[in-house]
Amino acid sequence: MGKALGPTGEFFRRRDEWRKHPMLTNQFRHATPGLGIAVVAFGIYVAGEIAYNKIYAPSHASPRSH
Repeated sequence: MGKALGPTGEFFRRRDEWRKHPMLTNQFRHATPGLGIAVVAFGIYVAGEIAYNKIYAPSHASPRSH
């Protein structure tokens, strides 16, 4: 491995082990496995709908006739 840590280095290494616990790392990603793909797909849908509405804008001549 590397150089021996000594008593002080070992003390701090043990104190930092909680940072690598599985409950604290990447929990959001594992809790929502398809969220990233869904956000990208929704963004593409919204961009496509905005482009479609700009290209084929509805006429505002007569909103409703009675």
